[in-house]
Amino acid sequence: LAQGCLGSSKPLSFCFAFASNSGNMSSGGQRPPANRMTLQTFKGRLGGAQKGFRLLKKKRDALKARFQALLKDIVDAKLQVGNGLKDAAFSLAKAHWANSGDDITSTVVERAKRPSVLCKLVAENVAGVSIPVFKMSHDPTKDASAQTLGVAHGGAVINACRETYFKAVTQLVRLASLQTAFKTLDEEIKMTSRRVNALEYVLIPRIEDTIAYITQEMDEQSREEFFRVKKVVEKKKAKLAREKNQAESAAAASGKPTGQAIDAPSMFDDKDSDL
Repeated sequence: LAQGCLGSSKPLSFCFAFASNSGNMSSGGQRPPANRMTLQTFKGRLGGAQKGFRLLKKKRDALKARFQALLKDIVDAKLQVGNGLKDAAFSLAKAHWANSGDDITSTVVERAKRPSVLCKLVAENVAGVSIPVFKMSHDPTKDASAQTLGVAHGGAVINACRETYFKAVTQLVRLASLQTAFKTLDEEIKMTSRRVNALEYVLIPRIEDTIAYITQEMDEQSREEFFRVKKVVEKKKAKLAREKNQAESAAAASGKPTGQAIDAPSMFDDKDSDL
């Protein structure tokens, strides 16, 4: 069980099913056989369940600590995104004004042949949980066609607008990464909490109840065995006494000595006259 808790979710679900089946065997109408082998088996399961419970509890605490740290980062990222988009919209309005009031959106779309900003999805490991993280990569060589935009007039304002939007996109990608990690951690914390509660309040008490039942049954069997041996010894003693009485009665009826001590005269009772 503890080994499954350290690994992926599949071995963990398997060990939970294994522990559930062992618990159902003891909680239902069918009880396990009360012997030392079964007792050792359930003690091993109890040790594994307790170790898995401690590991899952540590994992939940680590995820909660990371979850609380993400809250502050998300709040800061949202404020930065709001300010960045506001500055980007104001820069676009200035670019339109600098370009004699003409809309430059169609010209920018026409010159954008290849994307210069790409996002890659990578995984970050936090307490055995893979959290998706977005990484943004920028290739300035692909912006060569857009850099000549507004050469006649308003070129500096348009370049400033492009830089402002680039910063806003960077902040958006960071916010999307934080939000995705936040949602993933929230689901993982809920699932880990359910497993911790299942171990603490269902599986471990069920296995402990089974161990207590087996121990009680073994003690009862020991008392029964002791009482049985005691009765057997008493019956054997009674049988031997009865056979002895019958033998003595038969010997007395036939006139034969019964095996009791005979008072024979001693040779030292007669005194020698020469002494």
